[in-house]
Amino acid sequence: MKKSVLLTALFLFAASGLMLHYRIHYFMIADNMNPGSFIFDSTRFMATLFPLIDIVLVTALFMTRGTAVYGYLLNGLIVIYGTIFMAHYSIAEITARSIPYPALLLKSTLPDIGIAWGDFLVGKALYDLHMKGPV
Repeated sequence: MKKSVLLTALFLFAASGLMLHYRIHYFMIADNMNPGSFIFDSTRFMATLFPLIDIVLVTALFMTRGTAVYGYLLNGLIVIYGTIFMAHYSIAEITARSIPYPALLLKSTLPDIGIAWGDFLVGKALYDLHMKGPV
């Protein structure tokens, strides 16, 4: 497989994750004391920061062979942290509310975790291609 195809897939995974986080964790929240104005929420911004680092830094690091190892490492760290955070908040949300069993998987962050690990696997394939060449 060509490096450009994998690099494009890695970029699209990261861009999709960024758009998803931006939609779910919008960091400019309405100010109840001043209608019509917004307040910056740094906690929600941190949730958007991981995919932003993924889209900019990880993609840039994977562009050359010399920095691909750092891209692979950073991509793996982001996926592991994202998995832990998303699973934690999903479990906390499920236990706080009594969600019926059929909707349990669909209302959880399991699909988002799957997307994150797909991003990691594309990064691994790109890293292997950089290090070993085409197989």
